[in-house]
Amino acid sequence: MPREAAPVATPNHDRTATRRILRRLETQHPDADTELHYTNAYELLAATILSAQCTDERVNEVTPALFARYPDPAALAEATPEELAPQIKPTGFFRSKARSLAGMARGLVAHHGGEVPAEREALVALPGVGRKTANVVLGHALGVPGLPVDRHVLRVANRLGIARSKNPVVVERQLSEKLPHARWTRSSDTLILHGRRVCKPKPLCDRCRVRDDCRFFVEGGEVRPARSYRHPR
Repeated sequence: MPREAAPVATPNHDRTATRRILRRLETQHPDADTELHYTNAYELLAATILSAQCTDERVNEVTPALFARYPDPAALAEATPEELAPQIKPTGFFRSKARSLAGMARGLVAHHGGEVPAEREALVALPGVGRKTANVVLGHALGVPGLPVDRHVLRVANRLGIARSKNPVVVERQLSEKLPHARWTRSSDTLILHGRRVCKPKPLCDRCRVRDDCRFFVEGGEVRPARSYRHPR
C-alpha cells in the first residue's frame, strides 16, 4: 500500500490574530517593498531570476549594464547563455542563470509577443521562472496580488506561528487563506524585510514589535523542521 502523506501541522494563530500581527509589523516596516531595482515587468522578472541565492544589492550592481545591453526581451532573446554568463557572474550560479534568462526571453518573444504576461500559469511556464518569481513580478510590476514565499517568509511565518510548514507552496496557501487578497504583496514584503532586519537566523527579539504574539519567543526556542526543503525559484 502507498504511504500516506504526513499531515501539515496547523498554524497556531487564526485569521484575526494573523491580520493583527501583520498590521503591527507593517508599522515597524512602513517602507517594505522589493529591494530589486527595475523600471518595468521585464526588468523585474530578469532581476528576480538573478536574485536566487544572491543578495538584492549584488543583483542591483549587475542589472544596469545588463539592461543597457538588453533593454527588452527581444534583445535578450538574441543572446546566448555563453554571452550572458560573464555579465552576470557576480550573482553566482551564473551558468544556470544565463540559461534561464535566455530561455525566459525567448519564451516571451515566442509565446507572448515580447510582453510579460499577467497570469501566474503563463509565467511559471517560462524557463527559470518558479512560483516565487512569478508572484514577485505579478505583485510589484503587474498589479496582480501575489504572495512570494522566500526563505525569510518561511522562517518568520513559522516562528510567529501564522504558518506551519517548510514547504513554500503550503505556507503561501496558509497565509493567502488568512490575509486579504489586496494585502498579499505588502504582507510578503513586510515579512521579508522583518526577516532581513530583525527576525534573522539568530533573531533580534528585543527589536520585534510582535514578540508577545510570537510562538518562537513565547516558547523560547526554534521550531525545527522535520527535514530540509530546497526553495524553488
